[in-house]
Amino acid sequence: MGDLELLLPGEADLLVRGLRSFPLREMGSGGWNQQHENLEKLNMQAILDATASQGEPIQELLVTHGKVPTLVEELIAVEMWKQKVFPVLCKLEDFKPQNTFPIYMVVHHEASIINLLETVFFHKEVCESAEDTILDLVDYCHRKLTLLVARSGRGSPPEEEGSQDSTPMQELKKQAELMEFEIALKALSVLRYITDCVDSLSLSTLSRMLSTHNLPCLLVELLQHSPWSRREGGKLQRFEGGRWQTVAPSEQQKLSKLDGQVWIALYNLLLNPEARARYCLTGFAKGQLLKLRAFLTDMLLDQLPNLAELQHFLAHLALAEPQPPKKDLVLEQIPEIWERLEQENRGKWQAIAKHQLRHVFSPSEEDLRLQARRWAETYRLDVLEVVAPERPHCAYCNAEASKRCSRCQNEWYCCRECQVKHWEKHGKACVLAAQGDRVK
Repeated sequence: MGDLELLLPGEADLLVRGLRSFPLREMGSGGWNQQHENLEKLNMQAILDATASQGEPIQELLVTHGKVPTLVEELIAVEMWKQKVFPVLCKLEDFKPQNTFPIYMVVHHEASIINLLETVFFHKEVCESAEDTILDLVDYCHRKLTLLVARSGRGSPPEEEGSQDSTPMQELKKQAELMEFEIALKALSVLRYITDCVDSLSLSTLSRMLSTHNLPCLLVELLQHSPWSRREGGKLQRFEGGRWQTVAPSEQQKLSKLDGQVWIALYNLLLNPEARARYCLTGFAKGQLLKLRAFLTDMLLDQLPNLAELQHFLAHLALAEPQPPKKDLVLEQIPEIWERLEQENRGKWQAIAKHQLRHVFSPSEEDLRLQARRWAETYRLDVLEVVAPERPHCAYCNAEASKRCSRCQNEWYCCRECQVKHWEKHGKACVLAAQGDRVK
């Protein structure tokens, strides 16, 4: 592993071996929380390994122990919990949480898993080790990207700024909305890495991507709407490093990472011989794909020279006759995780919500102190400084921060005034975290 280690090789092996799928009813339980902490450690170690450009044992361990399908199932399970259980939970009459931290951990679980998958799916052997669950992962990415396109018509997601008038649950819902946006962007990267493996994907997976979901046309929509870019006060901003950042005029023609992911995915799906032979270029598909010609500028081709081949393909497509929709009878696999989980839990959403309200999301002060201590141990500051993509920001006004809360060492502030104003919200969590440290 890299010079800075969060996990020793033996520890990483033990944590990977222990990964398992949890029923929706058990999300937020003690065993589930322990696995969530383990996943965070594996996540940070995988990023450290990739940053150090050395061997990547986390990726190797996931493949060796056959745990990539487990990660995919956990990812879809928490997605279902957020859609089916969380809204029911919020409507229960006796749901008045004094502390939303336990719920936040479940909401954040999806982001943790997709972040780990984004880090390791760069390697083709990880994609191959997903086996049949690659179909489920393709469907998951399609759902996220479809929501991303739909969201672009409603404007950008909210900024992660605190408001003194909002309740803890309002803050949680706001954080969840921003998190959903970031998860979709991670899903885009994972999908692009899947398209890198077109040659080794099953025919069912290719059919799912090209016929069922028509991913090339969806990717064109993403390029057109560019939901990770916006204009604020006449200035171009891009969503990078977890927040909106103003792009300097000299950098505005530079291809963003997310735009690059879309172009590479399109290149893989349209120019790979295996995929190309299976993609039906109907009149609709032809019309959508030809919209790409307006984006293929000399500046773009200088940055991604391989797109010259795509430009050549589009020139031929403009002259070709559209193909009629294929009506071949094809026997193929279908994704099964979402449907299985829905069948297992159909009609039980309210029962699950009530169970979790009583046994999971109403912790005692002592439980919260212990949880705060465990999270302080998980998120080592020296590791976070390497993993974090940017300087910390003020918990109150979101400006760049240089001062950390002296008691809990968790929150950052730009000045004493902001810290005082934020104390009403931060105070209770701060005291719990500090007490947790003294329990060590």
